[in-house]
Amino acid sequence: MNELTAVRSLMTLPVVTLGGDAVAHVKDTVFDTAAGRIASFTLTGRTLLSGPVPRDLPWPAVHCLGRHAVMVRDEGALCDLPLSAARRDALRGRLLGAQVLTDDGDLVGTVLDVLVEGGTSGRLVAFRLAAHRELVPGSRHRRHQVYVPRGEAVSVSGRRLVIPAQATTYVSDDLPAFVARSGVHHGRGRGADR
Repeated sequence: MNELTAVRSLMTLPVVTLGGDAVAHVKDTVFDTAAGRIASFTLTGRTLLSGPVPRDLPWPAVHCLGRHAVMVRDEGALCDLPLSAARRDALRGRLLGAQVLTDDGDLVGTVLDVLVEGGTSGRLVAFRLAAHRELVPGSRHRRHQVYVPRGEAVSVSGRRLVIPAQATTYVSDDLPAFVARSGVHHGRGRGADR
């Protein structure tokens, strides 16, 4: 099994060839929500100060997603992409900040982060939510952050994410407890326990 990685921690992660050359940095992660996995990464230049480049890294070209770098065989893995297409894809696959509804129509929270499997998987595993009081009862003054598994079906339309109502039975505010209850694997993935 692969370690869980928080998508927010991927921002600015270097893209490195198997030859050891840093060729770009991750700017954004684009999801294929129907397939439940990473579709691609939009990239910035070779250094953090060089700004955006019209390049994309499709998931099939990724050799491995590690804790400290996204590995590719060589620079040929990066695709030239019109900037307008990169922006459109990033908006279409954006999950951070989306409102989360169950398929029963209950609003349960807002996506703070997404957990994915590293290695060669790129599978979308769970969401970290700013939970609504109805999902996690307690103080009105305390903002609850919880983990919810992706479940079998996920759909995204605009700024809303729909998850199976059954997924809310596995809610936990503690990542190790969540992993134990939901059956997903958690190593010591980069940023996954924030």
